[in-house]
Amino acid sequence: MKKLMYTLLIGVIAAALTACGSNDDAKQSKSDDQKTAQTEKQKEAQEKQEKQAKEMQKKLDKQKVDEKKTVAVVNGKKVSGEEYNAALATSQNQYQQMGQDPTSKEAAKQVKQQTLDNLVGQTLLLQEAENKGYKATDEEVNKKLKETKKQFKTDKQFKSALKDAGLTQSQLKSELADSIKYQQYVDKDIQTPEVTDKEIQDYYDQFAKQSQSQASGGKEQSQMPKLEDVKPQIKQQLEQQKKQEALEKKVEELKKNAKVEVKL
Repeated sequence: MKKLMYTLLIGVIAAALTACGSNDDAKQSKSDDQKTAQTEKQKEAQEKQEKQAKEMQKKLDKQKVDEKKTVAVVNGKKVSGEEYNAALATSQNQYQQMGQDPTSKEAAKQVKQQTLDNLVGQTLLLQEAENKGYKATDEEVNKKLKETKKQFKTDKQFKSALKDAGLTQSQLKSELADSIKYQQYVDKDIQTPEVTDKEIQDYYDQFAKQSQSQASGGKEQSQMPKLEDVKPQIKQQLEQQKKQEALEKKVEELKKNAKVEVKL
């Protein structure tokens, strides 16, 4: 409180102090009101987000099919609605990560086709792996199961997750065995070209160009890291991309001699 420039009577000083104190209380009350209003706004925003998330989930769930329905037959092997729904969730998530609504009319068609294509491709590749004689030992499956369980803090959480996924531990082990056979086949039979230094440089230059374009468009440009600092990550990204392309090419080859009947 400012110093008084004149000598005041004690009563006046007391009144001034009281007024000052009341003013501080008013400020504190105003601050508390602002905090309360801010908290209420945050709560409203959170409730709105939760409501939107629930509404979106309802739309996503409508794209599911009957779990017992046969959605496709690949070389005599039936692909169930349960498998379709699991693959569907992955496709939907990919679209959402790209900022797209997977439930819009056009996107819904694409999501459905993508899910079916992925399922048929995975089935063909797994069949090829089994035809090549790849197997998963009990030791390998149990090791994979142990690694999966480590992702959960308690056994109770693990069992709850299994229940939510509609799986028994026996079914999970079967799926893990399939994933092991699939990975063995991909690692040994799917050959991909080496990633060259030129490809890494081109990828880096393209990213730098995009970054500059965003900056000229009004967006803040983040500082580009040096090529040597990000070279391992770029190489890994390009290796994964080439592996995916090789798998897609293999699936197209397998389809030529396969009997695929889509029932969805």
